Amino acid sequence: MKLTDNVLRSFRVAKVFRENSDKINCFDFSSNGETIISSSDDDSLVLYDCQEGKPKRTLYSKKYGVDLIRYTHAANTVVYSSNKIDDTIRYLSLHDNKYIRYFPGHNKRVTALSMSPVDDTFISGSVDKTIRLWDLRSPNCQGLMHLQGKPVCSFDPEGLIFAAGVNSEMVKLYDLRSFDKGPFATFKLQYDRTCEWTGLKFSNDGKLILVSTNGGALRLLDAFKGAVMHSFGGYNNSKAVTLEASFTPDSQCIMIGSEDGKIHVWNAESGMKVAVLDGKHTGPVTCLQFNPKFMTFSSACSNMAFWLPTIDD
Repeated sequence: MKLTDNVLRSFRVAKVFRENSDKINCFDFSSNGETIISSSDDDSLVLYDCQEGKPKRTLYSKKYGVDLIRYTHAANTVVYSSNKIDDTIRYLSLHDNKYIRYFPGHNKRVTALSMSPVDDTFISGSVDKTIRLWDLRSPNCQGLMHLQGKPVCSFDPEGLIFAAGVNSEMVKLYDLRSFDKGPFATFKLQYDRTCEWTGLKFSNDGKLILVSTNGGALRLLDAFKGAVMHSFGGYNNSKAVTLEASFTPDSQCIMIGSEDGKIHVWNAESGMKVAVLDGKHTGPVTCLQFNPKFMTFSSACSNMAFWLPTIDD
């Protein structure tokens, strides 16, 4: 089944889960698409079975809180940032609910966490104006970059380079093997006083970079030239919430939730709006991702919704 505009428009909420008492601040699909794990401001981590469409188990991080969560390459381990006590990143085994390792270093809130798609490396960005490079096998930071402002950062799909968005106006590209030599490319964008950047993602084909903000606009960049290809707006975000934006797996479309619980979808090439889907969310859709393997996506406020297409195109 191909992801055409008609198929996208046909998506409906198939299941809603109300496991959380507070907003879901992050979730991540396993690379095989079979499970999804969410983290919430109520200090819980909920693991869902995507194939059976049901919650499998709930773990708690009451002492440290949990903010950004990412699967590692082993389907039963995650790394996550904390939002209580300290800003250490924690490496957790879901299998026995035990910490494998701690990654101390950041001294303010971690605002970006990205796992390498190819190995045990991950990067984190923080309000402390640093980006740190880590290896799951060592508690020591493998690389440290001091920046002029709060960064957002992400690996490209090959795991060879990473992008850092700095001061909500510049995207810098670094080669992982020689990042201490500085960026090999810097793209300066027009500064928008009304909002700050909250996220940065590469498309799966590596050709596009999506910059999300806490305002009412997204920007789509050419990953090689840095030119802004499209700006997307027309969704509600008056309270400066961090709304997650995502690509569809085929890199053809871009999606973001909104304050009023709806999901907006655009064609990446033409910039035209393809669909507005009503998820009946009770609050802002803070998290939104497409399953990497199956024709389904998930969105979350304090409830988690699983979506399925209702036509075969």
